Amino acid sequence: MTIRLNPYLHFAGDARAAMEFYRSVMGGELEVMTFGDAGGGGGEYPDDGVMHAFLRTDAGLELMASDGHDPAAGGPDKVSCSLSGDDAETLTRYFEELAAGGTVDVPFEKQVWGDTFGQVTDRFGIRWLLNAATPAS
Repeated sequence: MTIRLNPYLHFAGDARAAMEFYRSVMGGELEVMTFGDAGGGGGEYPDDGVMHAFLRTDAGLELMASDGHDPAAGGPDKVSCSLSGDDAETLTRYFEELAAGGTVDVPFEKQVWGDTFGQVTDRFGIRWLLNAATPAS
């Protein structure tokens, strides 16, 4: 049996827009189930609100999200999503696209440990850390 750790992001009504944005950045297939699809939110959540969204990319990345953020459960300020690997071209593109409409916290550039690293908070308030490993010589 395989065990995975998947980021699960909670939004206050814009989960669909966020997940469609992430699909535009990373590609892949996006599945969305609304509260209406599951019989309605019972007044607490709108029928078109996202009960569960799942993005699976061709690179094997998986990201989940929903609407109905409960502040007591923590929020984007409590967790960061990290993307790392040795495909500097793809990670550079991800960084640039995630930064569009967001805030660059740390520019994506060579760091003292030898890798290229940057941090961005996207337009939905999610913090992303990206690290492109320097190839071994």
